[in-house]
Amino acid sequence: MSKTALITGITGQDGYYLSKFLLEKGYTVHGTVRRSSSINTYRIDPLISEYKNQEKLFLHYSDLIDPSSLNQLIQKINPDEIYNLAAQSHVAVSFKNPVFSTQTGTVGPLSILEAVKNSEKKIKYYQASSSEMFGGVDDNKLNENSKFIPKSPYAASKVFAHEITKIYRDSYDLFAVNGILFNHESPLRGETFVTRKISRAVGRIAVGIQEKVTLGNLDASRDWGYAKDYVSGMWKMMQYQYPEDWVLASGISKTVREFAKAAFNLINLNWEDYVLTSEKYYRPNEVDFLLGDSSKARETLGWKPEVDFESLVKIMVEHDVNEAKKDIVLLKEKLIHPTWEYPSSTF
Repeated sequence: MSKTALITGITGQDGYYLSKFLLEKGYTVHGTVRRSSSINTYRIDPLISEYKNQEKLFLHYSDLIDPSSLNQLIQKINPDEIYNLAAQSHVAVSFKNPVFSTQTGTVGPLSILEAVKNSEKKIKYYQASSSEMFGGVDDNKLNENSKFIPKSPYAASKVFAHEITKIYRDSYDLFAVNGILFNHESPLRGETFVTRKISRAVGRIAVGIQEKVTLGNLDASRDWGYAKDYVSGMWKMMQYQYPEDWVLASGISKTVREFAKAAFNLINLNWEDYVLTSEKYYRPNEVDFLLGDSSKARETLGWKPEVDFESLVKIMVEHDVNEAKKDIVLLKEKLIHPTWEYPSSTF
């Protein structure tokens, strides 16, 4: 008998890759979207089209900060597994809108855990934790036992969600796991995230419709992987015989500067000729260095990333060069106007 999963944050990068992964395993997938006039489902539209006649993929209006609607939805769906991926996930934005970011990251997980606790069914729960919780205070490899030193409202809310998941697991014998995923990117990453901002700019510069790109702290160093690899790790955590906490990471840390250099190298340009920096893109409280140790997941779950750093950059740049070629057609037909910085004067 096939399983049923509920995914909050299904319209995001991880929501798409996890939905696709579960659907291909025969799951019936339900996802939540906020009741908003600006809902954007473009990432999962291909899945909606593919599975619309199979009654395998369903979207529901729900709000993480509305416990009543969440509880009703969980009772209605009666899922086998819940993956809580929803959050205001941009660290810089969490400084600008700390109340909403914190509400989403704390009330949401707590409301879901309450519903799981009160369910007659033994529902498994996955909480999306984050490497940002560690704070990056030194260059040590970070694992499941490393200390949390959050440096942003986003990270602080993730620490709360992580700890409340452990409390409910221990207090009520729930199958509740925390997945501490280090940075994982893809062509579906939002364009305000630095990796996608770089790959999008490289694509446009390659085809001549952008001249420069402005970044923040080039020395910030992150453990970057490919999002598609990481969702398989989420699923493996939920299939393990015991509910535990797990780190997923590549084990290699690279700076923003190195990402930019690798991306521009793919189009045979010197990154220093095209990259500007501005303090407005610096965080109020910078996390300088993050490096993960996923030994536990590799040895116990058999998980490992398949795509290395150079391949990840190539996947993103090749995708965004093709996107930029589409932009050229739209610009020539005057169907769009440049919304990016430093557009070429040609358009």
